[in-house]
Amino acid sequence: MSRRVVDGRWVVNRAWVMELTGASEATVNRWYAQRERYPEELRFPEVACTLHRTHYYAQEAVEAFWAAWKADVGAGRLGAAGRRPGDGRGSQGGGYGRALRDRAVAVVLAELRKAGGYRRGMAARLAREHGGGERSWQRAVTEARARYEQEHGQDPDGQDGTGPVPQPAL
Repeated sequence: MSRRVVDGRWVVNRAWVMELTGASEATVNRWYAQRERYPEELRFPEVACTLHRTHYYAQEAVEAFWAAWKADVGAGRLGAAGRRPGDGRGSQGGGYGRALRDRAVAVVLAELRKAGGYRRGMAARLAREHGGGERSWQRAVTEARARYEQEHGQDPDGQDGTGPVPQPAL
């Protein structure tokens, strides 16, 4: 039961709060865990009682909290648990990580142009010179090599069509 009468007053659990507000479980948990951060009128109610290891809150207090929260903060982002939406593609989606990768790719492209193409150990050397992890630089090298090869008319296998094509082993 998500709502019951205890000591003559209605009490509700977090499932009931989620139904009332439309908030995710993570959001309701965060409201309670971070309640001290908010002014008293926007504070999620304290636990009124615990029954069978489930916390219950006074229904009137929850409804007052929700009315104050909607009036002050709004309810436009509920269900997100505080996370920004993304496309699930990591730093390809943009933002700070993508900006760092773009700078690293530009550094690698300059190195590729200066050296006339890829040289073994380039990622490790760039990691030592510029800081950061070797694996991050390897990803930047991979992306920059693809761009460099497109600029120079090479196919992804590194063949530009002028040399012999490797034959498969029989």
